[in-house]
Amino acid sequence: MNLFEMKKAIQNGEMNEKFMYLYGKGSEADAAARYIAAIDEFYDYFGYGEGEFYAFSAPGRTELCGNHTDHNYGKVLAGAVNIDVIGIVCKNQSGTIRVKSRGHAINEIRTDELEPVKEEEGKSNSILRGVAARIGQLGYTIGSFDAYTVSNVPAGSGLSSSAAYECLLGCILSVLYNEDKINNVELAQISQFAENVYFGKPCGLMDQLTIATGSAVKFDFKDIENPGIEKLDFDFQSTGYALCITNTGGSHADLTDDYAAVRGEMEGVAAFFGKKVLREVDKQEVIANIPALREKLGDRAVLRAMHFYGENEKVEAAAAALKKGDFEAFLEQISASGRSSYMYNQNVYSPKAPAQQGVSLGINIAERVLGKRGAFRVHGGGFAGTTQAFVPADLVARYQQEMEAVFGENSCWVLSIRPCGPIQVI
Repeated sequence: MNLFEMKKAIQNGEMNEKFMYLYGKGSEADAAARYIAAIDEFYDYFGYGEGEFYAFSAPGRTELCGNHTDHNYGKVLAGAVNIDVIGIVCKNQSGTIRVKSRGHAINEIRTDELEPVKEEEGKSNSILRGVAARIGQLGYTIGSFDAYTVSNVPAGSGLSSSAAYECLLGCILSVLYNEDKINNVELAQISQFAENVYFGKPCGLMDQLTIATGSAVKFDFKDIENPGIEKLDFDFQSTGYALCITNTGGSHADLTDDYAAVRGEMEGVAAFFGKKVLREVDKQEVIANIPALREKLGDRAVLRAMHFYGENEKVEAAAAALKKGDFEAFLEQISASGRSSYMYNQNVYSPKAPAQQGVSLGINIAERVLGKRGAFRVHGGGFAGTTQAFVPADLVARYQQEMEAVFGENSCWVLSIRPCGPIQVI
């Protein structure tokens, strides 16, 4: 269908079932308005509406359990969420891929000029070039297109806006020029390659892999080159709980050494046993050597090691609960993960700035509002930033109101786990 037919189909409600699947019941009107706005902005920017048009979506992601475990080859439970980057797309015959994102300058690359450009490092144009380059290196077809993208994945939220954008670009090229044959793992690896090699950021694979897979996903990084991946097809939207992510503020600029210390102390315990990472050391060995470890590395290193082993166990228990359909048992593991992060991993506030404890305050508010219902924890790397909570539907309005009264308007996002990864919507 052309651009005008696509707009009419949305206005007539023909996409409502798809919107409900992606964004949840009751989301149809807002989703329709968002896609129609993107269609109008495509036309205003590129100036045409004839041709075969497509609409795509790639979700953000959240970590559910397994806090600070992946860098020591541990286990993680993560999930795609129902906020996303959408793209209105049409093939062109110019040999130039043009991607205009709302609020940003256009990114353009020639499909025959895909070598890394030093001046592009750290800029979004490098992501576009890197995704296309890797797709070609893997033997797939690269073709040109125009795209207008709109994102409601907040930057800096820990919900992986950059990985969503990367996966969206890969999905577009897969559908338009490769009969949608690029699988989820390849799509994630392509996205990681673009970020590592072209953008210049040494990220891991978890964000991209979660987004590419969709729903809830259990990862086992014991073999870091070939991680174990298990998709858990659980219907989160039927539980009557919302996933609330709250931005408590605070800058991450001065926290690099705090993050590094978590990994460094865990690896320090592993090195005590002649190993590289904690996954290579048996938990009982650590327990048997606590006196010597305390003397050499200090108490916090021991506590963080015990957090690592405990989180691996919680990931398995949480995944097992979802497979059995026992959502209450799942929530128990999420809350237990939060307590472990606070008490043992100690990544809820920075010891350099003890007066700044936004995440701790957010957890306190969550505990006060939820009582013994739901679950809450630090979200992501910690020390500053976001909290995560599963909130019963009857408490969502109060929860959001209490959080935003302290942390500001639009600081609390009400989300759900999305059942799929990047997708051709229309």
